[in-house]
Amino acid sequence: MSAQSPAHWTDPERQELEERVAAAELAWLSMDVDVQTLRVEIDNFALIHHQLLGPLYARLDELDALVAEAVAARTGRPEDLRRAAEARQQVEELPDLDALFDSVRERSGQDGEAAPPPPAAPQRVRPGKEAQRIYRELVRRAHPDLTTDPGEQRRRAAFLARVNEAYAYGDAAALEGLAAEWSTAPEAAPAVDSPDRADWLRRRLDWLTAKIGETAAEQVRLEQTPMGRLLALAPQDPDRLLEQLAEELLAKAAERQAELQRLLGGDPDPVDGHGPAPVGDNRTHPTTSQESHTMFPQIPSADAAAVPADAALLDVREQDEWDAGHVDGALHIPIGEVIARLGELPDEKLYVLCRVGGRSAQVVQYLVQQGRDAVNVDGGMYAWEGAGRPMVSSTGQEAFVL
Repeated sequence: MSAQSPAHWTDPERQELEERVAAAELAWLSMDVDVQTLRVEIDNFALIHHQLLGPLYARLDELDALVAEAVAARTGRPEDLRRAAEARQQVEELPDLDALFDSVRERSGQDGEAAPPPPAAPQRVRPGKEAQRIYRELVRRAHPDLTTDPGEQRRRAAFLARVNEAYAYGDAAALEGLAAEWSTAPEAAPAVDSPDRADWLRRRLDWLTAKIGETAAEQVRLEQTPMGRLLALAPQDPDRLLEQLAEELLAKAAERQAELQRLLGGDPDPVDGHGPAPVGDNRTHPTTSQESHTMFPQIPSADAAAVPADAALLDVREQDEWDAGHVDGALHIPIGEVIARLGELPDEKLYVLCRVGGRSAQVVQYLVQQGRDAVNVDGGMYAWEGAGRPMVSSTGQEAFVL
């Protein structure tokens, strides 16, 4: 067969192998990009989830413990005493959130791309004969000095670093995998008219098939993690999901607080003096404070009417809410972007607003924990409007609270 008639154009089996390898490469690369993107999205979502909602979870656990202790104090029953002790122990054994944040940050590069964790120091082992054989063969084939091209030298050096790590552990299976990867890499492909081309294509196809399986398994694993399952509920709008979760936690905390007050002899006043309270976006009356001072005593708060005219205001609502009506001169950062845009916040005292006070309470709690001077505006924009404070819209039309 002449050089002008390469085998892969005339041999149907060779042509089919070429096409299958090309299709497998495209499928693997697409899957790998999707999985790497998913990993970064889950890490970022987990970081924001724990930073914004972690204090609310901690407060809810504390209220659960206080309720259990109040019940045990009333009844004195061994079962209630046991439950109270378990609830208190759970609060005391909560993980260090700062350490949790650091561990998530370590898995993510500053540019948002995933960075692998540093490998653990290998134990001192004596590699077996098979590991020694594969290692010597790989070094002979992949040594950087076998090429003068700088780019190829860097690729070979990076590959040999992985080989050396596997050899340090005496991991013959990992070395075999690296040998298969090297022998099937595109750089090692025989020429299209080489008689060895078909054998290389088969080995390359086997390797790609295995990588596709591994990548698919990793995608399933990521999707089944707690944060992966949570993110799947709203993959296109995770910020809104965090907002909804926060409002649910605030509602639960309000219920626990009311129960605790009842157990301690208090009787929280209903909004209208009788019957269930009207429902806002956190089961509260839309023109009353969303959080009481007893529910979150660590959160500074202020009435909308008492906010100074020259105060620095931070509005954490979404864009459509802001466009409908907002305070002229306020800084607008939606709740899901607060952490990433902390540098935009002024150093002075911040009065934080949302619609009725639920989202702003989360942000104030987070800012206070970061050492910032922040105050929650009770009742949010509904209270601001009810107090007759001025508002503007982004459209030039009459402003209203959405």
